[in-house]
Amino acid sequence: MMLQVNDAVVRYGAITALHGITFEINQGEIVTLLGANGAGKSTTLRMLSGLHAPATGKIIFEGQDITNTKAHQFVALGIAHVPEGRRIFPQMTVEENLEMGAFTRSGSFSDDMDRMYETFPILKERRKQLGGNLSGGEQQMLAIGRALMGSPRLLLLDEPSMGLAPMIVETIFRIIGEIRDSGTTVLVVEQNAAQALRLADRGYVMENGRIVFSDKASNLLHDERVRAVYLGESVEGT
Repeated sequence: MMLQVNDAVVRYGAITALHGITFEINQGEIVTLLGANGAGKSTTLRMLSGLHAPATGKIIFEGQDITNTKAHQFVALGIAHVPEGRRIFPQMTVEENLEMGAFTRSGSFSDDMDRMYETFPILKERRKQLGGNLSGGEQQMLAIGRALMGSPRLLLLDEPSMGLAPMIVETIFRIIGEIRDSGTTVLVVEQNAAQALRLADRGYVMENGRIVFSDKASNLLHDERVRAVYLGESVEGT
């Protein structure tokens, strides 16, 4: 077991955003969180990257209790978070953005930089351009590449396909599959439920800050509740 979240509660002041959620991720999996806006998916990722510590509950990563770990320590632990909206450094070049992803590491990381350029060839072409001048798809690739420069064992992705053209979405999801195949476990929040479930091994469905059910991704893809609510398909057509 790579990650276990046990009965975690997260509050924003008087508002409870997560109501005692419990879930787990096995090493080598792609797991997806599904749910409507406001269900608590992004809050879950922020909790797992130390940005919002749970009020109660535990987070166990690779056998270590990291519940009260500070946010700046998570990358060194092996957890990287690509937030919604990419959050690249627009006034820095592509190459400088990637270098920032390796800030916790010592020694040379030129081999890792080469691997990023192999994974994202367009970034090699754009390596001297400012991040703010890239297209949306290129910025998403840069955000993922920057996170991978820290050599994470668990990658958290928040809405990686948001605002991207369908052809670019296909490319992003293919790359996510390749990242898993290379040995990095992935937890992905994604509004494109069908695409996420075709890629993932397992999924959890969230509503109002609670996990309401979970299953293998292939089962969720054909579940009447998921198809009706998240895939926009009528139950009569099943």
